[in-house]
Amino acid sequence: MGDSRETFVNHAFVIGHPIQHSRSPLIHGHWLKKIAIPGSYRAVEVSPADLPRFIEELKSGASGFVGGNVTIPHKEAVFGLADEVDAISAELGAANTLWLEDHRLHATNTDGIGFVANLDARAPGWDKTDSAIVLGAGGASRAILQAVRDRGVKTIHLVNRTMERAQELADRFGRDRIHVHPMAAIDELMPEAGLFINTTSLGMDGTPVPDFAFARLKKSAIVTDIVYVPLITPILAQAEAQGVTIVDGLGMLLHQAAPGFNRWFGQMPEVTEALRSLVTADMDRHG
Repeated sequence: MGDSRETFVNHAFVIGHPIQHSRSPLIHGHWLKKIAIPGSYRAVEVSPADLPRFIEELKSGASGFVGGNVTIPHKEAVFGLADEVDAISAELGAANTLWLEDHRLHATNTDGIGFVANLDARAPGWDKTDSAIVLGAGGASRAILQAVRDRGVKTIHLVNRTMERAQELADRFGRDRIHVHPMAAIDELMPEAGLFINTTSLGMDGTPVPDFAFARLKKSAIVTDIVYVPLITPILAQAEAQGVTIVDGLGMLLHQAAPGFNRWFGQMPEVTEALRSLVTADMDRHG
C-alpha cells in the first residue's frame, strides 16, 4: 500500500521594480534545498501600476502564492493594501513580508529584525551601549530607529543633512529617545556613542565620503552599514582603518529573510557561513 500522506507545495515570491538584481531567490532557494522542503520562491517584476492587480490575485488565490517579500518601491503601498498589519509595520507605515492566513492578507516588516539579528550574530553585546548615532533619515532608517529603540538603547542621535526630515522621524519614533542633529555635530557626538549606523548611500557609486573621526567613539564601539555592496563600504573601511570594530550589512539581508521563510514553508531556517559565502560569491560575480 502506498504512502497516503499529501505533500503540500508552497510557492512564495519577491516583488519589486526593478527586481532582476534581487538575491532573495538565491537565499530562499538555498534554504529550500538544504531543508528539503517542496516549494518554490521566485522574483516577479511588478510595476507600481500593476501592484493592486497583483495583490488582488494574491488575496483571491489566483496567483498560487502563499505570500512573499516586497522590496522597493512597493513597501508603503502594500502596507495600505493588506487586510491585517502588525504593530511593527503599523508604526513604520511599510511592509516587506506578506502571507495569507484565514483568507486574509497579513503584513509585517522584518528589516529591523534582520538588522538587530545581524548585530547579535556578529557583535554580541552591541545593545549594552547607552547611546547610538544613526546617519541618515531616509526610508531605510525607519526600521533601524525602531529596532534600536526597541532593544533599549536610551539615546539615539539622528544625524541628517535635512533637519526637517529627521524631525519627522523623531516625531514618529519618540523625541524622548531620538535627538536630531545636523551633519556638523557628528564629531562632538562620537565620544558618547558606542554604536554608529550608516543608513545612507554615502560612498556608493563613487560618491565622496567625508572623513569621520571613528576613533573618538567609545572603547569597544561598533560601526555598521546597512549597505552590503560592496561588503566593506567606504565608511566601514574608514572605521576599520581607525581600529574600530565593524559589522557589514550582508547579515541584515540574510536575517530579515528568515521570518518570512518560516511563515511560508513552516520551518525557521539558519543563517550560516555557507549561506554568506554563497551570496558573497554571487556578489563577486555580478556586483
